[in-house]
Amino acid sequence: MIDFHNHILPNLDDGSKSTDMSIKMLSHAEEQGITDVVNTVHYLHPKVDGIDLSYDRIKDETKKLQSILDEASIKIKLHIGSEVFYKPNLIEYKNDPVATIGKGKYMLLEFSPNFIPNSHKQTFFDLKMNGITPIIAHPERYRFVQNDINILKLWIERGYYIQLDAGSIIGNFGVNTKKIAINMIENNLVHIIGSDAHNNKKRNFCLAEAYDYLEKIKSKNYVDALKMNVKKLLNGDQMLNIDFGFKKNSSS
Repeated sequence: MIDFHNHILPNLDDGSKSTDMSIKMLSHAEEQGITDVVNTVHYLHPKVDGIDLSYDRIKDETKKLQSILDEASIKIKLHIGSEVFYKPNLIEYKNDPVATIGKGKYMLLEFSPNFIPNSHKQTFFDLKMNGITPIIAHPERYRFVQNDINILKLWIERGYYIQLDAGSIIGNFGVNTKKIAINMIENNLVHIIGSDAHNNKKRNFCLAEAYDYLEKIKSKNYVDALKMNVKKLLNGDQMLNIDFGFKKNSSS
């Protein structure tokens, strides 16, 4: 399995607070069957103002952590990525290797929880026209999506992709967020799942648990398609729009 979206590099953002914590988290990930981890450090977010998040810095930190993993015989390969905070001028970062994922073809984007700027329509279009497809991070946690899930349908129609947090599926963000997550799944509004792991406590890797749950309420084919999409993303290939039936007699 590949985990896409987590904050595993220590002391760079609000994720792991130490190398020891990162190792404990990644050991837990390996126990779940995760073989590859795409770290997505917060980028352009006010919470990382003043922090060196240059490609050279992130590459160096990734190399250090990978070396420790190898020495500890934890068989996980780390990959570089980021979770980019929405700005109207995102097109200016299109050539920054930190800002994009999948050979420069995708950009994982997050908004403020309670507000979506109208400017995102033009910004997303500009990215798409420059060969970069937006992936919207954990929209089930945004108030404007909770109020009107139809915005996800519009994004998908425009060729953008949706990333759902594994923790949302299993209830780690509360009952309402889980309800929205299941609604998204039921209506085939999800392309990829990521743990969004931040620490070794309440925000740890939980990908296997989420996939097991989805296999029960959807199907193994659905889960396999989600897993395939993460591979496609990492390789810079076009992802699939996943359309599978929902088990109507299952409980959510």
